[in-house]
Amino acid sequence: MAKKTENTSKSAGKFTPTITNKKARFEFELLEKFEAGLVLVGTEVKTLRQGKANLEEAFARIRDDELYLMGCNIPIYEYGNIANHDPLRPRKLLVHRREMKKIQTKLTQKGYTLVPLRIYFVHGLAKIEIALAQGKTHGDKRQKVKDREMTRDISRAMQKKFRR
Repeated sequence: MAKKTENTSKSAGKFTPTITNKKARFEFELLEKFEAGLVLVGTEVKTLRQGKANLEEAFARIRDDELYLMGCNIPIYEYGNIANHDPLRPRKLLVHRREMKKIQTKLTQKGYTLVPLRIYFVHGLAKIEIALAQGKTHGDKRQKVKDREMTRDISRAMQKKFRR
């Protein structure tokens, strides 16, 4: 499940929910980040403001020279009755034309994908941070763990040396 954190908004003084995709940083090597607007219906916005969404299975795809968010689960709004939305519908992402061309050229290279990192609100508008990413192999993940353990061991040894 996506992690929900609270960020403070300076202008309104309110809390705005941020939905993050923690698995993306573990499973992918993030190369370049982009900010895009989300085209949503009213009940989707209300659900996002409650902090309910799942980005774990989500990805972005180019269709007819437009960018779409696929597989993002925004649950139905419990008070929405007949006006509710489809939880897994594709959602259009709004990016600048030059960013779109840049993304298209990078995606034609083998092994690159667009991964959503987080959904947040800026001045009342829903934004999504997407990253151009390349999948990590099992060996890459092991190497990262080895490097982390080595730096931790070095820092412990240095602390012991300076305590004496």
